[in-house]
Amino acid sequence: MSKRVLTTESGAPVADNQNSASAGVGGPLLLQDQHLLEKLARFNRERIPERVVHARGSGAYGHFTVTDDVSDLTSAAFLSTVGKRTELFTRFSTVADNLGGADAVRDPRGFAVKFYTEEGNYDLVGNNTPVFFIKDPLKFPDFIHSQKRDPFTGKQEPDNVWDFWAHAPEATHQVTWLMGDRGIPASYRHMNGYGSHTYQWTNAAGDAFFVKYHFKTNQGIRSLSAEQGQELAGKDANSHQTDLLQAIERGVYPSWTLYVQVMPAAEADGYRFNPFDLTKVWPHADYPLRRVGRLVLDRNPDNVFAEVEQAAFSPNNFVPGIGPSPDKMLQGRLFAYADAHRYRLGVNHTQLAVNAPRATTADNYGRDGLMAANAQPRGEKNYEPNSYSGPAETGTPLSAPLAVHGHTGTHEAPAHSKDDHFFQAGELYRLMSEEERARLVANIAGGLSQVSREDVIEKNLAHFHAADPEYGKRVEAAVQALREG
Repeated sequence: MSKRVLTTESGAPVADNQNSASAGVGGPLLLQDQHLLEKLARFNRERIPERVVHARGSGAYGHFTVTDDVSDLTSAAFLSTVGKRTELFTRFSTVADNLGGADAVRDPRGFAVKFYTEEGNYDLVGNNTPVFFIKDPLKFPDFIHSQKRDPFTGKQEPDNVWDFWAHAPEATHQVTWLMGDRGIPASYRHMNGYGSHTYQWTNAAGDAFFVKYHFKTNQGIRSLSAEQGQELAGKDANSHQTDLLQAIERGVYPSWTLYVQVMPAAEADGYRFNPFDLTKVWPHADYPLRRVGRLVLDRNPDNVFAEVEQAAFSPNNFVPGIGPSPDKMLQGRLFAYADAHRYRLGVNHTQLAVNAPRATTADNYGRDGLMAANAQPRGEKNYEPNSYSGPAETGTPLSAPLAVHGHTGTHEAPAHSKDDHFFQAGELYRLMSEEERARLVANIAGGLSQVSREDVIEKNLAHFHAADPEYGKRVEAAVQALREG
């Protein structure tokens, strides 16, 4: 086997990688040392901007296999036949902390899947919770600012976290999820994933359905207590990355079963909750789960930076048969996610291997920009429409027009009978066992008791009282006891 030769970026062999070129023994270094200058300059540029949210992540490759016929719901080709298999890449992440943050912390987890379908890439960008803190994208930058490091102290501040929630009563449902037993997953393998948003599926006949995605872990739900999370984060900040990497390397391939809830489009306007409100769930008694298929992760990336850090997901990457809904947060994310990647990775990030479509080739009139690799064939026009041989539109939309009439406009949708900020949070609390309620109350009180302003505490307490009288009384008593102690 021939010995590999170290080269410069231009491919020239490197004679000496241990000593810089100098003017004689002990003399000053020479500007002509191209290898030294290139090596130092490239090193200075190794880092790129990290994601503002979901910065700390892990990922793996795998496949999705259809197990149940859903062709009556969607014309998406990758879901068309029982037994059909599609390659994919999945990225898990924490939300609030920076790239070097610990894995075992109380935080929602990102659960993003890129399906490499024969009709292009389909990105499903969700979380490990079925709801979120807010329902309007205009509030998202402020929400994230309140949850991330304070500009002055340089750390996450309970005052900021709880002050925002005090002014966002719609967050009560997600706060109840986050502070409950599932707030710190034991690993990425032992948590569910949710599309969270409502999407629209369209079948071959043009019938429209609203759907919610549920990825149920086949490993079972396992979570950590606050004390266990603190201990594990101190022992191994990379605990979830370690677990995922080692499980796949030893052949223990994690899997999830995908289910969808299906709402005929005609039922949306009359439903008791706004079905496009990201702070709400659809109770399973109203819309039961319907099984779709199985997701399996079976291969680790060869290079975390190239394949996990540069993986770019956008909920705007749809395929025929799947489209958006009037969900306001989803509508905002249709722009924001792709734009974040254009900033972080450049306008040609879709040409990177982890992001490029597999079974089809991107063929459009996007040109040039940094690191452009898809050179235009000689003589081909770079505009459309044209009279020559370039790619042309199909005239066929990916999905039907949004099949809803009452959820448009600039403010709230028409009132639904149970459409308030607190009803579902109270329902979730009442589903909990006594032990789960006790831990929930302790987790909330532990953070809320550290808040310096009494009015912020009172506003948050009012939210829990509105969700359930017992819930509010117990949180209030626990906060008072900690502040007096």
